[in-house]
Amino acid sequence: MANGMGSLYIGASGLQNSQNALNTTANNLANADTKGYVRQQVLFADRDYVTFKNAAISKQQAGLGLAIADVVHTRDYFLDKYYRTENGRQNFYGTNYLAVQDVENIFQELEGERFQGVLEDFWDSLEEFHKEPDLEVKQNLVVQKATIFIERAQGIYQNMKEYQKRINIKVREGIDRINELGHIIQDLNQQIMKIESAGVETAMTLRDERDNALDELSSLAKVDFREDVNGAVRVKLENVEFLDEIHVFEVGTLTDEITGFVTPYWPRLSDMGQGKYTPMFDFTVDISPELNTDIGELKALVLTRGDKFADYRDVLGVSAEKYNDGAGMSVMLSSEAEFDQFIHQIITSINDVLSPTTTATFTDKNGVTYNNVKVWDEENGCIGKDGEKPGRELFARRGCDRYTPVVADDNTIYYVYNEEDPSDPANMYTIQGVTVHPDLLEVESGLPHLSKNGEPDMAMAKKLVDIWEEKKYLVNANDTNPCNFKEYYQRMMDGIGTKGNVYKGMSEDLSGEVAAIDNNRQQVFGVSSDEELQNMIKYQSAYNAASRFINVISEMLEHLVTRL
Repeated sequence: MANGMGSLYIGASGLQNSQNALNTTANNLANADTKGYVRQQVLFADRDYVTFKNAAISKQQAGLGLAIADVVHTRDYFLDKYYRTENGRQNFYGTNYLAVQDVENIFQELEGERFQGVLEDFWDSLEEFHKEPDLEVKQNLVVQKATIFIERAQGIYQNMKEYQKRINIKVREGIDRINELGHIIQDLNQQIMKIESAGVETAMTLRDERDNALDELSSLAKVDFREDVNGAVRVKLENVEFLDEIHVFEVGTLTDEITGFVTPYWPRLSDMGQGKYTPMFDFTVDISPELNTDIGELKALVLTRGDKFADYRDVLGVSAEKYNDGAGMSVMLSSEAEFDQFIHQIITSINDVLSPTTTATFTDKNGVTYNNVKVWDEENGCIGKDGEKPGRELFARRGCDRYTPVVADDNTIYYVYNEEDPSDPANMYTIQGVTVHPDLLEVESGLPHLSKNGEPDMAMAKKLVDIWEEKKYLVNANDTNPCNFKEYYQRMMDGIGTKGNVYKGMSEDLSGEVAAIDNNRQQVFGVSSDEELQNMIKYQSAYNAASRFINVISEMLEHLVTRL
């Protein structure tokens, strides 16, 4: 009977399995453009056999058709791991390159005028002053150009600070997205385990969603993952357990009270009560592909933004090792520090010419002894037309005056220089801590230009011009060739551009590599419309053949029944 009525089972299985295969193929075609969709492939297997035992002759079997053994949902673990590593690395360098571009834009364009032009105008005004220092129009020109110079410098520095704050917003958003993706993957883990626990069905759509979430997570941070036998995925971020079957160990946020900058850290590895915390990123380890420490957009954002607003203290007099491990690692910190050092050196050099200092030792009326302190050099210093002593500086600190008058025990008045205090930015000549001396904005001919004998001091005016040509300045600790002010700015911009070219080259190379890896992944799980259409024709033909087979068997059985 297996070769008679049993033949109907063969035809019925052909109809049923061809229909299911057609449905699978149609589903593949419908999702051909769905991001992360993994094509489903039908595998057929034999159904049960009916066995006829005849020991005298042989054992015979009659088949009952075929069945769908499995619908394969294929991914390549090694390609996924390779893709996610390189994708994170490409995002790291791409983010750094975008930051360099933005820094270059901040310097090149400010209210429609390049800062280089403002710098040259200021220098030209000093040259004009050198020709006729006693002319008020020349003095006013210097004050006017100095005001524009410092305002533009402050504008650039403020723009860099605002850009750091915008990066900080992205850092917070990146941390929130990482935690959100962790919960999404955890929820998908639970659903997948629930569906696949019976060992009958594969949760293909849910697995696609989880793989998409892992791909996105890999762009934000360094990801290590593995799938357990129960179908759940465990994930490590930056070599720290991030989620398992049940828990999501969220990334915490530590906010600086002064800057508002957010630092990602691991709450479960920290003891905030003791003031100890474990940051998510270990920047004490060198950034390099060999160590796999150059992965993830979030790390690039934190590194680019830095942990503070930098100034010249982060570069001036700092060793190369300390600079490279500090401000030199960050695009924003290095740009702020080098630019602030540039402005600091210009304004202090000009101030030291207009209002020079010397050393003196004396005792004041209260018996306090001053040993080798800096005081205004009245012998060689100049004053303005109003005769005000000491000679005014062009750029004044907002937090303190340049000198403090002290009466000595012999009734001599010494003007003691107020040294810069590194612990108090208000006492320092930083970009945001200085302004053009208020008296010079109000007093005509207040700029020092008259020597002790009352004549215009041409030598002093020449020094103001000469300081622009003095080759004694280094952009940073890695710079070994001293330069002048004119070369400093260009060298600083060239350094920023060099970083940008490195990041750009790495980003573009990795973009091509990531695309190639993704193409290889698509060959494994991507949908080919041509291939699926061929399968559709094949399964449709198989369905038609099974239908005709049933008709033939039916006619045969009818003939046997009616004739016999």
